[in-house]
Amino acid sequence: MTADPIATNSSSTHPDAAHRPYREVTDTRGRVYRVGETDRDILGHSRKLMVYLPWIAMMAISVFEYAYGSAEDTLSHAHGWTQSNTFWILSVWVFFQAGVAFPAGWLREKGVLTARKAMYIGSGLCLVGFLALSHLSNVWLAILGFGVVGGIGAGLVYATCINMVGKWFPERRGARTGFVNGGFAYGSLPFIFIFNYGFDTANYHRVLDLIGCYIMIVVFGSAFFFKDPPKNWWPADIDPLEFSGDGKNATSLAKNPPAVKQYTPKEAIRTGMLPLMWLSIVLTAGVSIFGISFQVDYAKEVGFGPLVAASSMGVMAVINGIGRGVVGWLSDKWGRKSTLVFVIVVLGLAQFGVIWAGDVKSETLFLFFAFLSGFGGGAFYPLFAALTPDYFGENYNASNYGLVYSGKLISGLFGGGLGSMVVAAWGYDGAYALAGAVSMVAAVIALLLRQPGRTAVPQTAG
Repeated sequence: MTADPIATNSSSTHPDAAHRPYREVTDTRGRVYRVGETDRDILGHSRKLMVYLPWIAMMAISVFEYAYGSAEDTLSHAHGWTQSNTFWILSVWVFFQAGVAFPAGWLREKGVLTARKAMYIGSGLCLVGFLALSHLSNVWLAILGFGVVGGIGAGLVYATCINMVGKWFPERRGARTGFVNGGFAYGSLPFIFIFNYGFDTANYHRVLDLIGCYIMIVVFGSAFFFKDPPKNWWPADIDPLEFSGDGKNATSLAKNPPAVKQYTPKEAIRTGMLPLMWLSIVLTAGVSIFGISFQVDYAKEVGFGPLVAASSMGVMAVINGIGRGVVGWLSDKWGRKSTLVFVIVVLGLAQFGVIWAGDVKSETLFLFFAFLSGFGGGAFYPLFAALTPDYFGENYNASNYGLVYSGKLISGLFGGGLGSMVVAAWGYDGAYALAGAVSMVAAVIALLLRQPGRTAVPQTAG
C-alpha cells in the first residue's frame, strides 16, 4: 500500500464506565488513535444509521436550493417581485447557508452546540424560512426570512450531517460522504415537478407552508438519534498503524492516507492548502449555482418547451445527487485529488456544451449537457468534504470544513445575483462561456493541492 510507515510510540488503556475499555495508540508523527470501542459500544447500534439519517435530513432541505429556480415565476407573480429580486433572495440564502458552517462547527467543537441541538434549531429555522417565502411580499422581509433565517437553518443541518459522516467513517469516508451529500440534490426532484406543474398563485401559500412543515418534521425526527463519536475514535476492526482490514478499506487508505496530525483551523490555514481549497470551491460552486439558477430560464429563452425545461432541471438534480455518491466511491479507488480535478473539468466542458445545444436548438443535446452539468455541479462538494479531514484530521473537521465550505457564500453572490448581471450584459452564451472558463481555472488550482506533511517521509509500496 502507499502510505507513510508508522509505528506505535505509546499506548494506554482507559476504563470507561459507559463503553468498553479503549486504548490510545500514537504513530511516529504523534497522531493519536482511540481504538477498542466498536460503533455499537458507543451508539448501541450500527454506525450505518449515521449515514442513513443524515441522508434523509439532507434530502429534506434540498428543496431550498435545487427546486427554488422552478418556483421563481410563480413567486414573482404572487408577490410582485422582479427576476432580480428572486435571484438575490436565493443568493442571500446561499450566503448564510454556507457562512454558518464555520461558526456552527466552532461551537460544536467547543461543546456549546451538540449535533442534535444544531439539527433541532436548524429544523425550526427552516420552517420559518418557508413561511416567510409564503407570506411576506416585501422583498426585504423575504430576504430576511427565507434568505437569512432559512439559510442559517439549512446551513446548520447541512454542516452537521456532513461532519457526522466524516467522523464516523474515517477509514473510507468518500463513498459515505458522497451518498449523504447526494441527498441534498435529488431529494428536490418531487418539488421541482410540483413547482413546475402544480404550483400557482392560487395555492402557493398552502404548498409552501406544507413544505416547511415537512422539512421541520423530517429533520427534527432524524436529529433525535444524532451523536458524535469520541475524539480520535477509530474503528475497532481496523489497525490504524497498519491500516489492515478488508480489501476496500486498505485500498481507500492507500489512496487517501489519513492526515498526519489533527490540525486546528489556524494550523490548517498556515499549511496553504486550506486557502487553496477555499479558492477552488469559490470558483466551482459559483459555476454550479449559476447553472442551477439559470438553466430553466435558458431553456425557455432558446424555445424549448416547459417539459424540457423542467426535465432538464430534474435531470440536473438527479444526476447531481447520484454523481456525488458515485465520485465519493470513485475517490476511494482513484484518490480524492484526481477525482476532484476530473469532476471540475467535466463541469467546465458542460457549460460550453449547453451553449452548443442552444445554438443548434437540440433538446437531446441540451438534456445531455444538463446531465453533465448536474454531475459536475454537485460531485465536487463531497470530495471537498472528504478531502478536508483527509488533509487536516477529524477532531477539528467541523471548523476546518466550515472554513472551506464558506467559499460557497462568495459563490452565491457571483453565481446567482452577479450571474444575472452577466446574462443581462453578455447574454446567455457569454455567461455560459465565462462559467466554463472559470471552471478550468478552478481545476488548475485543484491540481496544486497536496496533503500537508505527507511528503516529508518517503512513501513505501506494499
